Amino acid sequence: MQHVVIVIHLMLVLALIGVVLLQRSEGGGLGIGSTGGFMTSRGTANVLTRATAILAGLFFVTSLLLSILAGINRKPTSILQGGQTTPAAPGAPTPLGGGGGLLNQLQGGTPPAAPAAPAAPSGPQVPQSK
Repeated sequence: MQHVVIVIHLMLVLALIGVVLLQRSEGGGLGIGSTGGFMTSRGTANVLTRATAILAGLFFVTSLLLSILAGINRKPTSILQGGQTTPAAPGAPTPLGGGGGLLNQLQGGTPPAAPAAPAAPSGPQVPQSK
């Protein structure tokens, strides 16, 4: 289903580009205004304006349909925690690099050992109230 909508979407894109390029220039942008041609300016202006509006509406609809189809089978996952779904202890922060995250899965290795306890800080300490 999604492939069919993508093909229709791409055909709409090409048609929309073609219709926009066929429209008569008003002397702005590129400055390529034609005084005559195989189409008169009044008759085709209404047809091309309507065709542009219809193609733009269909483009919008297919864009929404593609986004809906893409989100149907998506399950919420976290790329940072990989296979780990619950934290080790309630309220405890998850250690960085210790949860078997995406980088460990891509490297094909096992999660590294838990880091050692942090060393005692050196320097002045912030006073704490008791």
